[in-house]
This record gives sequence, C-alpha cells and structure tokens, in this order.
Amino acid sequence: MQCKYRDWRYLNTKMRSYRKELWFNVRGRREFINITAEVDECLAESGIVEGLALVNAMHITASVFINDNESGLHHDYEKWLEELAPHEPVSRYRHNLTGEDNGDAHLKRQVMGREVVVAITGG
Repeated sequence: MQCKYRDWRYLNTKMRSYRKELWFNVRGRREFINITAEVDECLAESGIVEGLALVNAMHITASVFINDNESGLHHDYEKWLEELAPHEPVSRYRHNLTGEDNGDAHLKRQVMGREVVVAITGG
C-alpha cells in the first residue's frame, strides 16, 4: 500500500495531546459565554500546531457550540430554546419528579450540543 500523504514531516512524529479544564460560573439559569480567547490560550500552551481540538462541556446541562458572538443571535437562541422546551411549568417534565427543576435544561442541551471538534492547522 502506497502512502499518498505528501508532507513527510508529520509521518514520523508521535501524536501529542494536551488537556486542560476551564471552569465558568454563570449568573443565571442560562448564559452565553464566549470562550474563544481561553481556547486559543490553551492551544498556545499546548504547542500543538496541527491536529484537532476537542472542546466539550463536562456538565450534563451545559453546551458548547460555534457561532457568531452577537447579542441579537443570543436573544434569538434564548427565545427559540424557551419555545422548544419552556422552563415552566416545571411539572411538565418527568425528570423534575426527582426533585430537580431542570428537565428543560437537559432537552435544551441536546439541541445545542455537548462538544465541538475544531481542526488546528498552522497553530
């Protein structure tokens, strides 16, 4: 089998990985936080210039997604998510029978996604 990979610099290198946890506190039930600068800083710390970056939310009701950081879009997301899975009445969600009141947050997280994978090329 012939290798068609043209850039031979990367054929004899070992795969590297880097892991860092970032913690964020939100002021309310839901908040949009732009973490681009923090992810860029992690990439710089890692020294990795070619590969993949996995950014995932470790909390079961938190999401990570890529889109424009624009207040109008954030407003549209808020409205759309609340229309899809309204917080109240909390009795509408069987999950809330456990004593929690975040059944809606679990559904909203499914819609928004848990993680993103971004190609890193040239740092």
